[in-house]
Amino acid sequence: MIGQNPYANNGKSMIEELKAFFRKKDVLTRLMVINISVFALLNISGLLLYLLNIDREFLEIHGVYRLTYYLSLPSDLGSFLLRPWSLITYMFVQEGIFHLFFNLMILYVGGQIFNRFVGESKLLSTYILSGVAGALLYVLTFNIFPAFQDVVGGSFAIGSSASVLGIFIAAATFAPNLPLNVILLGNVKLKYIAIVFIVLDLLNIRNGNAGGHIAHLGGAFYGYLFSSQLKKNVDISNSFNQFLQKLKSYFYNEKKKSTFKNVHKNPKRPSTDDDYLKNQNAYQAEIDQILDKIKRSGYESLSTMEKQKLFDASNKP
Repeated sequence: MIGQNPYANNGKSMIEELKAFFRKKDVLTRLMVINISVFALLNISGLLLYLLNIDREFLEIHGVYRLTYYLSLPSDLGSFLLRPWSLITYMFVQEGIFHLFFNLMILYVGGQIFNRFVGESKLLSTYILSGVAGALLYVLTFNIFPAFQDVVGGSFAIGSSASVLGIFIAAATFAPNLPLNVILLGNVKLKYIAIVFIVLDLLNIRNGNAGGHIAHLGGAFYGYLFSSQLKKNVDISNSFNQFLQKLKSYFYNEKKKSTFKNVHKNPKRPSTDDDYLKNQNAYQAEIDQILDKIKRSGYESLSTMEKQKLFDASNKP
């Protein structure tokens, strides 16, 4: 249980845990599957073209596989205007297997904590908006500062690191004192791990991959801003979440599903709307009290029943 042994596997092997995880259809799993699928698509298609002896000049642009290049985010404003979709696509493209593995590991750990404390319904918007914040900071920095004048024309960004770090920092901001079991170090509070990530990016801007580290910081900034405002009951992602819901409605009939759930899973709904609203308000007030207790005394101060109520609330649509 988070706060004691966050990722105890209850006797299951790692393979069994992974199989069970990827059978899920939640947002976190789908984000990981999309990243893995894009990585596989790019590498398999590149390999097939190589085996077919396709001309290298056709395969690559600026030394990068052509399809990867068109999905990447250019720092040059003119190139960006020709590839506006790259603002989104870049955050699903990984440079290599280790890049993919590290990002998925941080996404899995940060996403699990985020879901428990903030709620799954805000995970997708945090992933996207953190990636957008990282992209904007990267493009603006490369076009403003003289240090990047010589490289801005050929620089581009790929990777989900800004999105992933945004989720992790958002989780750490919301539950800073939550202990995380780190290999060789034991339990370390989430806030210290978050600080290490940010400091490493700051220190490494001059040591290569400046654009990547700058994008990470943009994603981290959004994650911090989002959670710090949410603690004040201000959801800066609300408008974007509403947009995602409208977009979802074009592909999925939510009304039918909701009707089915209400009829078959909630047969004891109060007879009047006033009773229903009164119960909902009382439930929300109870959750708010639990969140206030976390702010005052930390997650560890919660009782087992309070932890379960918080977990159930975070998994509500």
